[in-house]
Parts: sequence; C-alpha cells; structure tokens
Amino acid sequence: MTARPPRPSAQEGMFWKTKTLEEMSGAEWESLCDGCGRCCLEKLEDEDTGKIYYTHVSCRLLDAGLCACKDYPNRSDHVPDCVRLTPDNVRTLSWLPPSCGYKLAAEGRDLYWWHPLISGSADTVHEAGVSVRGRVEGSEDTISDDELQDHIVTWPALLPRKAKLKKRPA
Repeated sequence: MTARPPRPSAQEGMFWKTKTLEEMSGAEWESLCDGCGRCCLEKLEDEDTGKIYYTHVSCRLLDAGLCACKDYPNRSDHVPDCVRLTPDNVRTLSWLPPSCGYKLAAEGRDLYWWHPLISGSADTVHEAGVSVRGRVEGSEDTISDDELQDHIVTWPALLPRKAKLKKRPA
C-alpha cells in the first residue's frame, strides 16, 4: 500500500515551510507563536499513563486578557520552571496544544487561517476562539497546586469548529 501524497499547500515558500526550526532567525522563531496562551496554563500529568490534563489556571505571569507574558524576557527569573521552547523540545513536548505554530512547523504542516503570520492580525487567534482570553479562572498565585485537579478542563486540547475552517469566516 502506498502512502497518499501530501496535500498541496498554499503556504509553500513561506519561511516555516522552507526552513527547519534550527535555521530560523530569532524573529522568525518568535513569530511562530500564535499568542493563544494555552501553553501558559497549568497542566497535570498522570504519572501512570503520561496523559496531560489542562486546567484553566494560568502561570502567574500570564496576562489573560492579552494572552501574553507580563515579563517575557525575564520569565525564567520569576518562574524557574517556565519551559523555554526550543527546536529540540517542541518535537517532544506532549503538552503543546495541537494548534501550536511551533508544533505545526516542526511537523511540516500548514498554519491555520487565524495564525497571525497568515491573517496578518494578532486578533484572529481570539476571533477563532483558540486563545485563553476569557477562559482563565485564576493564576497559580490564587489557586494552590492541591486544588488544580478541581480546575481540569478539556478545551485547551481541542480546536473550536470555527478555528478548523480552511479560511476566515465571512
């Protein structure tokens, strides 16, 4: 049985389709982030199965309205366990959301219509319902680790219907 050829991409020629993650400039790398904030949610991992459970509790540095880090350049100083994404780890981190631009680029897949590199707007990630805006119930400063299991949600691992469309809805 032969594999089906890959679908043609309208994104051929764009840097995330022509460069490896390692070949990208710093600016190109940073631009792969869609600004959803999902990776900044607290997560729990089942020790027996490795399954990841997302919560609606954010890192203390996440501005949940802007879906941005309040001190991105110094985040590791304030949050020592903040994971810096690298070309190596985006290929192996099990908790990155399925829509993550880093993950999609690493897999050679197209970015979604709402990604700012495609839409030209940082607002489309919110328009598509992909971001954490309006969904964060508290931060790690207000909700203890012991309470996290009471804040498990499924939406960070899913894509809203509108976000799955091939192009921006009219």
